[in-house]
Amino acid sequence: MTDNSVLLEKRGQAFWITINRPDKRNALNAGVIAGIAKGYRDAHDDKDVRVIVLTGAGDKAFCAGADLQNSGAAFSMDFSRPNVDYADLLRLSQSATKPAIARVGGVCMAGGMGLLCMTDMAVAAEGVIFGLPEVKVGVFPMQVLSLLQSIAPPRLVNEWALTGEPFDARTAQAAGLLNYVVPAAELDAKVDWLIGRIVDKSPTAIRRGKYAMRAIASMSFDESIAYTESQIALLAMTEDAKEGLKAFGEKRKPTWTGR
Repeated sequence: MTDNSVLLEKRGQAFWITINRPDKRNALNAGVIAGIAKGYRDAHDDKDVRVIVLTGAGDKAFCAGADLQNSGAAFSMDFSRPNVDYADLLRLSQSATKPAIARVGGVCMAGGMGLLCMTDMAVAAEGVIFGLPEVKVGVFPMQVLSLLQSIAPPRLVNEWALTGEPFDARTAQAAGLLNYVVPAAELDAKVDWLIGRIVDKSPTAIRRGKYAMRAIASMSFDESIAYTESQIALLAMTEDAKEGLKAFGEKRKPTWTGR
């Protein structure tokens, strides 16, 4: 990204994707969407990366949604294409086999809610405000709903989307959008703690587990149980599964190969 609108940085076994438009409340534009997508691809191309962290620069905003300063570009579309870049980013996130954490240090609105929902876990600072204000400008959080409706209770999603009114971090946590809400000064420590609880686990189990979780999301129980019983049989044949059981028996920490 030549304009530095998204910063990509490898920190140990974590790959950090930082939206770097603090003066615009880390609003989404074409460059930001492309940068986040590149970050996801780069993280998956690096075998040493175990987890992705998505955040926004500064302490004012995680992501305030589309950049409405250029309203003509914000919702302009090429109708010859059946898909749009933001939707493709959400698709990319759902096919990811490495876990992602949202580090939410500031306001999270509209399209930013979609970024939050596309991660596997989320930690937010106290005082962060969330919302789906699209109806206030005559549009609707269409693509965000594709992920949000499987996370939060329907009645709350209805209220947020139809009224456009904001809500606080505790409400977001109670609705299932956040794993943890902490004082702002403790945000990085909590994210690091969560990273640490991922990177010492089997990369093979996580990779295959995420794939299976995605696959069964729309299955009936009968379809899901048939699929998962075959998946556990396959997983048991991997090197990591054998190493994990051996290490357990020998009362030592396993040495994962990721195979």
